[in-house]
Amino acid sequence: MQTVLVAGGAGFIGSHLCKSLLNDNYRVICVDNFITGNKNNLKDLLRNPEFTLLEQDVTQQIQNSKFKIKNLDYIFHLASPASPNQKSAKSYINHPIETLLANSQGTYNLLELTLRFNASFLYASSSEVYGDPAISPQKENYYGNVNPNGIRSVYDEGKRFGEAITFSYFRKYNLDTRVIRIFNTYGPMMQVDDGRVVSNFINQAIRNKPITVYGKGTQTRSLCYVDDMISGIKSAMFTSGTKGKIFNLGNSDERSILDIAKLIKTLTNSKSEIVFEDLPEDDPKARKPDISHAEEILGWKPKVITEQGLKMTIEYFKSL
Repeated sequence: MQTVLVAGGAGFIGSHLCKSLLNDNYRVICVDNFITGNKNNLKDLLRNPEFTLLEQDVTQQIQNSKFKIKNLDYIFHLASPASPNQKSAKSYINHPIETLLANSQGTYNLLELTLRFNASFLYASSSEVYGDPAISPQKENYYGNVNPNGIRSVYDEGKRFGEAITFSYFRKYNLDTRVIRIFNTYGPMMQVDDGRVVSNFINQAIRNKPITVYGKGTQTRSLCYVDDMISGIKSAMFTSGTKGKIFNLGNSDERSILDIAKLIKTLTNSKSEIVFEDLPEDDPKARKPDISHAEEILGWKPKVITEQGLKMTIEYFKSL
């Protein structure tokens, strides 16, 4: 049985990945310091004898003795705060140093671990490396338009550094590494208070509270259901010929924030009114991935349409 380490495995996407890998008969080690991860996401997994939880910050070196294993085959690095919402206690805005270190020192530590075990490594970067893009859709060879010292830079530049050091290990040591750039992802097990667009809108709508749209709502996002994202992440790691490559992973169904708010209001039969607040600093105007590279190399593209995915997500939030 092969062994996989998932850094950030208690997070929204990370916990789904851990569950999926266990279902695929991998032994899974989850590493998380629970700054933004949630132990409740792991409650069903902890009963599985092939699942190990290691409560640790990836910015601290992970010792072999903590694993009590002789082999490590794959490492997925998803450890980082990811929400940009300043009002959320879990946002990278409110954990700026931790975010920078998770994507710099944390990435270094995990790459060293990969080198030690001669394993394969996947770095989960973000569409935020494109900043406020001057082109749309965004292709992997677009360098981006990023403010290097703005309020969002701790995440944007943290991810850009993480990509740079990942490819440095690829070039210097011929290490088996690849990078994915995750676009907006949603679905069950999103945290209620993470401050992201979908969770905010659903929570406000099912409580008939005002739905908060920033700016005029003309900025766009492309929403990918979490099951599709997990399929893409695993394909990027396990498909042959992905070493040293970068993949956009997301849904190319681009919609305005206002349209998403209206859709969620309709799907929840909400009486909420839509209200508008000032646009946050450096908020990107457009998000639409060009996923042709993933389609060609991985044979991957999203299957869940936005309306269907939102209905399933709304039912999850209603059940809480």
